Amino acid sequence: METKKNTIIVDGIEVELHGEKNLLEVIRNAGIDIPTFCYYPELSYYGACRMCVFEDERGRIDTSCSTVPRAGMVIKTNTERLRNYRKAILELILSTHCTDCTLCPKQGSCKLRNFAKIYGLTDIRFPITHAEPNIDESSKCIVRDPRKCILCGACVRVCDEIQNVGAISFVHRSSKVTVSTAFNKPLAETNCIGCGQCAAYCPTGALVIKNETSEAWKAISDPSKYVTVQIAPAVRVAIGQNFGLDNSEDCMGKIVSALRFIGFDEVYDTTVGADMTVIEESAEFIEKVKNNETLPMFTSCCPGWIQYAENNYPELLPQISSCRSPMEMLASVLRKNIDEKVAAEGKTHYHIAVMPCTAKKYEAAREEFEGKVDLVITTVELIKMIRSCGLNFKKLRPSKPDSLYGPTSGAGVIFGVTGGVTEAVLRHVSDANGAEALEKISYIGVRGLSGVKVTEVPFGSATLKIAIVSGLANTSKLIERIKAGEHYDLVEVMACPGGCICGGGQPRPEEYKERVSRADGLYNSDKKSEIRTSRENDAVRELLDSLGEEKHDLLHVSYVKE
Repeated sequence: METKKNTIIVDGIEVELHGEKNLLEVIRNAGIDIPTFCYYPELSYYGACRMCVFEDERGRIDTSCSTVPRAGMVIKTNTERLRNYRKAILELILSTHCTDCTLCPKQGSCKLRNFAKIYGLTDIRFPITHAEPNIDESSKCIVRDPRKCILCGACVRVCDEIQNVGAISFVHRSSKVTVSTAFNKPLAETNCIGCGQCAAYCPTGALVIKNETSEAWKAISDPSKYVTVQIAPAVRVAIGQNFGLDNSEDCMGKIVSALRFIGFDEVYDTTVGADMTVIEESAEFIEKVKNNETLPMFTSCCPGWIQYAENNYPELLPQISSCRSPMEMLASVLRKNIDEKVAAEGKTHYHIAVMPCTAKKYEAAREEFEGKVDLVITTVELIKMIRSCGLNFKKLRPSKPDSLYGPTSGAGVIFGVTGGVTEAVLRHVSDANGAEALEKISYIGVRGLSGVKVTEVPFGSATLKIAIVSGLANTSKLIERIKAGEHYDLVEVMACPGGCICGGGQPRPEEYKERVSRADGLYNSDKKSEIRTSRENDAVRELLDSLGEEKHDLLHVSYVKE
């Protein structure tokens, strides 16, 4: 078949090339969903699983993820030879894989199980040789089961390339190769920061979020406990897709209704805590600028970043904002206002937080915050709870969260996306008012999902230079530039690429456009808010004033050990 100058033939279909880096992207652009375990466009090419093979005109087989497309190529992806090849790969993997699929936390989202079904595997010709159980549950965030590892290397690459942590790696050689920690230490004894990106990328059940839904159900069912819950902003745009709704739809109202049905006594929006954080962090930042203190000031909302700084840059801890995260701020205030009232009724106040972030499980257990948040469950865990009680989430009527502290602002909602904290702070300190002024702030470079963004804003007679980073490898590079003399006044850090919308506790967005739609969902919710800036939120300002001398102890923390 004759081809045009800049096209290739894929299974008889002429496909135009548009600068794709590899043949796999071209094949998928042609509408063919070729299977892969190890390929992720944001990670380095690895070519380990061999599932994405193609056959050229001469009958040669190669991996499409590592092949550069060339005009004039004629390839096939669906021959009997290739199908048998893939089935053999799946059989070999399954022969060394723990196959307790009905009990596996990954269950319906396991790629290995899905591919086995697609290729019609009902038997394995090879001897079953998987290892004995050696499950690592030491981490507060992640559970590791080596029996289910298929050596795709996704966890190793994301931990190293995206997060610059390197808590896990390949060890040994040849048939004995495995993915493990240094010296096979429990995950809790490594430099793991609990971000959960390894679990998000793992195609099987080898790395999963620690499931604590049973603890949540136990608390809700205990008549001696008064159970309250808070929901982080990013959860609202990640949960709907699992229930047949648009990825960008704000599902906060439905989430509130679901939580009330599940049995929570009071339901709160963490955006209240975000508004408090904006007000407190802005005041702290302005004070540092006026007093010529050491800059930049780093944001403190992300627990993965805090632990990364403690492990790698302890000298920067004094420059991290003393503000507690929105989750901890709201929890502190709830404790102050609810504990005594509940105790008078003969009950114990039990507080749960629904977060997009696995590292929040670690944060809640830190000595500095002990007793504020009793349990953190992720978006993925909440989805399991909703499914287990038979709710038709899509048909739920939205309801509003409890408003003990008044309304929340759109500025607090956008906390869930990279750049959102900075934009909220800029809105708060800006003298400008109105939709047009807020729109101008959004166009100065704070928005977008780029890993590193830099902007400058006027502040009195001076100009402030601000950096916004997501992904800890990007953070590390920026810090090294700062150490080399590059100046910034404020640095916003989020451990997960794109921010909390892509947190380790969220359903993983398979495509970049899903990340964009989640961000758009938060910005659209902000636009619909009656209050757009934290300084306009009189209820929160009154709340802060009512705390009096207790305010600093309730809302601030120091990570510097004396």
